[in-house]
Amino acid sequence: MTRSLQGVLIQLVALALFVSMDALLKLLVARYAVPQLMFLRFVAHTLIVILAVKLLTGGLPWRSRAPGLQTVRSALLAVANGALAVALIHVPLADATAVIFAAPALTVALAALWLGERVSRRRWTGVAIGLLGVMVAIRPPFLTGEPLHWAMLLPLVTAVANTGYQLLTRRLATEDDPRTTVLHTSLAACLLAALAQPFVWVPPAASDLPWLLLLGLLGAAGHGLLVLAFARAPASVLAPMSYTQILWAGLAGVLVFGDWPDGWTLAGAAIICAGGVLVALPDRRVAAPS
Repeated sequence: MTRSLQGVLIQLVALALFVSMDALLKLLVARYAVPQLMFLRFVAHTLIVILAVKLLTGGLPWRSRAPGLQTVRSALLAVANGALAVALIHVPLADATAVIFAAPALTVALAALWLGERVSRRRWTGVAIGLLGVMVAIRPPFLTGEPLHWAMLLPLVTAVANTGYQLLTRRLATEDDPRTTVLHTSLAACLLAALAQPFVWVPPAASDLPWLLLLGLLGAAGHGLLVLAFARAPASVLAPMSYTQILWAGLAGVLVFGDWPDGWTLAGAAIICAGGVLVALPDRRVAAPS
């Protein structure tokens, strides 16, 4: 099995964990303020990661060669999760997830511009089609004739923050030990969320403590696997695999919340996936003349 294929398989598992985390988050935002959920989630995430890295590897390699990039990466995680949590108060999980999928298209584009990864003309076409699908999923007024719900813009904030997060994950794979990046993932995010606690904190109900712990566990496991995936495969290969998350988000929305995707969400998701297929297909290799 090639390293790139290993990266893809690891990422698919991480995506399933992220959908589970988002569904649980949508349940909990009905009872707790978003900053409190983010703080509890990142605290649990940090403690679980420290314990897992120590038990599995015997060490805690905190020192980074690029501490500034690690801090920015963690802060972007806080922005992405916070914007999504607020959006989930107002819009269905499948709708928010479809809009977030501006991120893979942006990741492919910026991987070419910033990381220097080679992206073919066909893949650029796939990026453009994917962004068109995101536009449909947002339901802009010039298409639907109805006002745009402001909360549908928040997943776009998540998409931009996720793009930066994923590209920095790939960039840091060349700078730091994967364990170092895993350990730094939630540190700045935890500190940012802590600043809001004097204004929003309420004691969690005892019955919610296992769910809050699970929120952190899913996040820690998902982001840990994501670091391993980006250490094995280029960002332009992994980004299109993210489109599979749309399927799981739609299924979770139906089973957990009874939210059936409407026509705009389905059409946007179909266009996004079509673009993702174009990006994901391997480039043809032309044999050199003998």
